[in-house]
Amino acid sequence: MDAAEFARVRSRLGKTQNEMSQLLGISLQAIHSYEQGWREVPPHAERHALFLLALRRGVTRGKPCWSVKKCPRELRERCPAWEFKAGRICWLVNGTLCEGTAHKTWRRKMESCRSCQVLVPLLKE
Repeated sequence: MDAAEFARVRSRLGKTQNEMSQLLGISLQAIHSYEQGWREVPPHAERHALFLLALRRGVTRGKPCWSVKKCPRELRERCPAWEFKAGRICWLVNGTLCEGTAHKTWRRKMESCRSCQVLVPLLKE
């Protein structure tokens, strides 16, 4: 998540920088640093901000990821998104098997998720 996207998510949540710092449990200075691009948005802050946005927008809408991606039964039954019934927030769950294997880091996972039809609608204006 880059600085501009972080600021857009905060704005879409209708929060000031101070309110966002309280929501994420981080300093106001950190929020300033993320939005100015002085510091990279850490995975925990990105994950938390996207989760709050998903709650605001209603995560119960839409099809689960295994339907969208047409995952074969043997793959989805091994996937944590299936196990935890998190098919509408699969991007939040580490270890999902979207391309057949789990991504090793959050950043690698999000590279893939940003082009997926499960997450893309959440990120659109």
